[in-house]
Amino acid sequence: MRTISLRISDQEDILLKEYLAINNLQLSKFIRDTILEKIEDELNLDENKILISLKEAKKDNIYSIEEVFKNV
Repeated sequence: MRTISLRISDQEDILLKEYLAINNLQLSKFIRDTILEKIEDELNLDENKILISLKEAKKDNIYSIEEVFKNV
């Protein structure tokens, strides 16, 4: 398992510690879950962009090569 070092300001440290205490969370689990959630959100966003593009592509007229040459 790797260790990651993170620099935060004193104010951010206080905010983070208070948040963790209020929600009864462990720092490493909170950071790990937050990072993984961010990655998952980004991947879902990319997946949604792909699905939207596919829907748009289906709206376009698709011609076979024969139809293209007939119209040229």
